[in-house]
Amino acid sequence: MTRNIYGSLLILCVTIYMIRMLPLLFLRRTITNRWLRSFLYYVPYVTLAVMTFPAILGATDKVWSGAAALLVGLAAAWINGDLFVVAISCCVTVFLTGFFF
Repeated sequence: MTRNIYGSLLILCVTIYMIRMLPLLFLRRTITNRWLRSFLYYVPYVTLAVMTFPAILGATDKVWSGAAALLVGLAAAWINGDLFVVAISCCVTVFLTGFFF
């Protein structure tokens, strides 16, 4: 059992080290390709959206309350852009849709 844990930790450490070290070894110059630069620019946003979207819909018992909170949150972010206002409006939306429906 202990051997398996240490082996798993070793594989984990090597994998993470390689992920962080390989770009430093191979990308010594500035990236000049416009498509690649724009792709790398949007990777963090897409990753966050892919992780957050299923969590929003599955956070409540009913998918409709999560979808309503998502729409209200998008509208609040578009209009105001303040994170506190978006969070409060989403929470109120989930509470009201869960209470009335």
